[in-house]
Amino acid sequence: MEGFGGFIKSQPARKASVASFLLEIGTEELPADFAAQVLAQLEPMVRRDLSEQRLACEGLSCTSTPRRIAVCIDGLAPSASDLQEERKGPPAAQAFQDGVPTKAALGFAQRCGLQPEELEIRETPKGPFVFASVLEKGRQASDLLAELIPGWIAALQGRRFMRWGAGERRFSRPIRWLVALLDEQVVELSLEGSDPPVQSGRTSFGHRLVAAEVSIPAASAYGDCLASAGVMVNRQQRRQLIADAIAAGASKRDARADLPDELLEELTDLVERPSLIEGSIDDGSLDLPAEVLSTVMRSHQRYVPLYRRSAEVDPLSLQARGCLLPQFLCIANGLDGAEDSIRRGNERVLKARLADAAFFLDADRAVASEQRRAQLSRVTFAEGLGSLLDRCERLEWLAQTLGRCLALDAAAQADACRGAHLCKHDLVSQMVGEFPELQGLMGGKYLLAEGEPASVALAVQEHYLPRGADDVLPSSDAGAVVALAERLELLLSIFAKGQRPTGSSDPYALRRAGNGILQILWERQWRLDLQDLLQQACNHWAELLPGFAIDASQLLADLHEFLRQRLISQLEEQGEAVDLVQAVTPQSANQRLLRDPLDALDRLRLLEQLRSAGELAPVQAAVQRAVRLAEKGDLAADVLSSTGVVDASLFEQPSEAAMLKVVDQLSGIVGQQGADRYSKLCEALAASSSTLAAFFDGDTSVMVMADDMAVRRNRLNLLAVLGNQAAVLADFAAISG
Repeated sequence: MEGFGGFIKSQPARKASVASFLLEIGTEELPADFAAQVLAQLEPMVRRDLSEQRLACEGLSCTSTPRRIAVCIDGLAPSASDLQEERKGPPAAQAFQDGVPTKAALGFAQRCGLQPEELEIRETPKGPFVFASVLEKGRQASDLLAELIPGWIAALQGRRFMRWGAGERRFSRPIRWLVALLDEQVVELSLEGSDPPVQSGRTSFGHRLVAAEVSIPAASAYGDCLASAGVMVNRQQRRQLIADAIAAGASKRDARADLPDELLEELTDLVERPSLIEGSIDDGSLDLPAEVLSTVMRSHQRYVPLYRRSAEVDPLSLQARGCLLPQFLCIANGLDGAEDSIRRGNERVLKARLADAAFFLDADRAVASEQRRAQLSRVTFAEGLGSLLDRCERLEWLAQTLGRCLALDAAAQADACRGAHLCKHDLVSQMVGEFPELQGLMGGKYLLAEGEPASVALAVQEHYLPRGADDVLPSSDAGAVVALAERLELLLSIFAKGQRPTGSSDPYALRRAGNGILQILWERQWRLDLQDLLQQACNHWAELLPGFAIDASQLLADLHEFLRQRLISQLEEQGEAVDLVQAVTPQSANQRLLRDPLDALDRLRLLEQLRSAGELAPVQAAVQRAVRLAEKGDLAADVLSSTGVVDASLFEQPSEAAMLKVVDQLSGIVGQQGADRYSKLCEALAASSSTLAAFFDGDTSVMVMADDMAVRRNRLNLLAVLGNQAAVLADFAAISG
């Protein structure tokens, strides 16, 4: 076993004026998620407090194992720096009378720790005032640390904190020891509220199976002392060692390790002395679906499944043969020489788990999916919203309506409707009851085995996608339709109940549902009039759920605003430039956004291309001056043609006729259909810059705000039409440049 290097590495000789500091909080076994999360809380808190106390250091790091949380500081100053502070007191006239200090001066001097004769009178813009020059001597590092440490521990937050013994202290798990060393010196302190009492010292504890106590002579010896007691204290080193060991074990088998980041993080925080163990599974277990085997191993046992390197996993297959090896890897926390015992124990536990899974599979396959669907009538979806069967019927209606609105081919529409009909049947299966992570996935496998078309089975599997921001999206049209229906039904039903996401509270994950709708539409390049679809759906929901007395128009308005906000948020979360997002989603385009959510993305991509090519600024310049002046008029924002609002007989200069020609050209472009009209519009706007310049500043320029009101209105309307046409692409005023 290698890699047990110290957490604080040996340092070259340095000035004796700085020191190393160690704080170790020793506990019972911590939950894996807390052991990792605590580091993100602790390090910035320690840095902040040291800075506020003017206590300098050269380096600071935090680490954790299942039994300890540690802070290691290198190059710590022996004391805080002095603080010279100038304090302003009362006016001189109030502080001194005939040269004698008054109560005001005496009180100010006392607060500053000075004698009255040490006060100074200085002139200020408001007259003479009393000042004090106060020197606050920096305190010793050991004294400051003794005061700060209890606060650091008390400030740490996590789920399911507990009390222990008769004490009142709360923490993730009972605190059993505390090491606080400033070089060789113990920083004396005690943790109030602990039972039994916890007093700082230099005694730590190693791996449970290696040593009872470990005496740490100095802070710099921490890593080496723990390594000799069987603990790899450096979390990053431990994580890398585990990743390398699993990669090597998989390579040895010419396999691909199924090791997602979350499992690697959890394994890192479950062991103090990682060692790799290889186990085997019964050949008969390969008759189970690969996803079942992986779920049992990863989610329930923290083992690492091994897939054949070149094999492709068929998501609809009910067998793992051909893709999954009959071996697995696991990370143990035991001692050298115990590998065989650990292997046998893990194999025995896994065998029992997989036997249960095989029983569930056989039991589920003995029941037809249509029978399970009927059983959904006994499962309540949400109060007032009926059963899961009722929900399936609403999903079918939405799938049918979506297929029609998207003008999908008849086969895709039929698959989507059938998929929506059956998409929840596996929620009452025994396999999903035991392994909820497999919902949808098992439903699709069961349907294919019963003779349903693969396209329907795939739609059922895919209707939960995407599960999050970085998840894969449905690969089929039918799957995408059912996934859209799933999210739209959730939004419609929960909004109909009168529930809305508030702050950080979103129990039904409605924000994620809204994001998923947009992600699917954008990825598939589907142009859906979401506004019209929601209008139909709100009216339908008002008939379906009379108990809620739904105001269809208000429900539509609420959903519209919610999805408009999700559209803006989703674009920003994808890393798009904020000013360009604002430009394509202005409040003035509120209704337009949901008429075609893909349209906003099209316009954003075009603006990004123009910016990267250096062509956005000229277009913006051509529009901005016209828009600013047009605001002085009163032309409606939806007027995109000069017809009826601009009178050529009122023109006094050739520049006005040239402007009208530009506006009429743009009118022909904005009236076209298709995303390519936006690039044409940009080209025309950029080409019009010289015409605009001549209109405002050329030899035949005009005064827009003419005294003749008819001429003034005519010119303002001309500019307003141009501004409205440009707004079809974006609100150029929102673009930062």
